[in-house]
Amino acid sequence: MMFLYRLFLLFDWLVMQLPSKIRKGIFIALASLAHLLALSRNRIIQNNLTFAFGNTLNKAQKKEIEIYCYRNLLLNFLQTMENRRNTPEELAQRVTFKNRNVVDELLAQGRGIIFVSAHLGNWELGGAALSSLITPVSSIYKGFSNAAFDPYLLEARTNHRMELAEKNGALKHIAKALRNGRSILLMIDQASNERYGVKTTFFGHETYHSSTAAGLSAKFSAPIVGVYITSVDERHYTISFENPITVERNDETSIIDATQHQVNALEKTIRDHPKLWFWCHKRWKGEFPAIYAG
Repeated sequence: MMFLYRLFLLFDWLVMQLPSKIRKGIFIALASLAHLLALSRNRIIQNNLTFAFGNTLNKAQKKEIEIYCYRNLLLNFLQTMENRRNTPEELAQRVTFKNRNVVDELLAQGRGIIFVSAHLGNWELGGAALSSLITPVSSIYKGFSNAAFDPYLLEARTNHRMELAEKNGALKHIAKALRNGRSILLMIDQASNERYGVKTTFFGHETYHSSTAAGLSAKFSAPIVGVYITSVDERHYTISFENPITVERNDETSIIDATQHQVNALEKTIRDHPKLWFWCHKRWKGEFPAIYAG
């Protein structure tokens, strides 16, 4: 396994010697190859799109989204490689912040913020820019099946002032960060269940959604701010901040209402930019497993 990691580091070094346009071209080619080979994953994408949008998207639109899923995933992989080396100044040249004043006002009050986001657009660039240019954040990561690769991911993210905790046992880490007035970043779009979430309505379907952000907001009186990164040309990116909400009471109704608020903002962002979301994961596997059968 260590041999594979060293081989990957050689690939990383070789790729990063190339001009950025050539690097991007290589990863787009790899994305096209992955799309051709991943037939079962393509079916998951198509089933998700049909489940979410019904008949409002035609075959051509769904195929475009399917193909772009791989392109976006590989470009995020490339961004991870670049984040190990780039500077705050280079990040600033690529991003524009929308509605930044709401975040600046909260930070000026000395308050830690619970940022919530999703695997949408260039999320690796978004996380790095948020932590590097706005405020340092603590976040959660899931280790690779081959643990030899974990230091690579950690280096790419900590290069931009981000503190990371492995998923197992991470709640204590992010709670401590909020207690100390530090901000955190949570990715809230993955499949959840009754243990870790509450029932919400997502794309018209009753779906469990992580209630971690709402629970932490109630406990620490920390505002929740949605943050999403989008682009129309893959060169210039807009990082948009939602208006903040704070959960005043730690009761079931308040937690559900705050979580549904986050889901509504997430769904609107996905509907506005459908090809940018990570459609290749089994988002509804717990509630509607039949979607992915066969």
